[in-house]
Amino acid sequence: MAITIYGVCAVSFMMAMYALERRHPRYILGFALGCLLSSAYGFLSGAWPFGVVEFIWSGVAIQRFRALESAGVRRAPRP
Repeated sequence: MAITIYGVCAVSFMMAMYALERRHPRYILGFALGCLLSSAYGFLSGAWPFGVVEFIWSGVAIQRFRALESAGVRRAPRP
């Protein structure tokens, strides 16, 4: 039960950070952290494919953050 509650909190945090990404690049870092937390949940719950995919998404988010920071962007661009 504790792992399920952790998973709900981790995925909820990740989705909240995803929804806020356009406001500031720091939310992209928050999304990356949420992905890592969700990845840990995946491995703890035995759903290792989910854990692997979330770990990869955290790397993608960190790359996006670095690209925006190197470009000097203070607000994430709208698609």
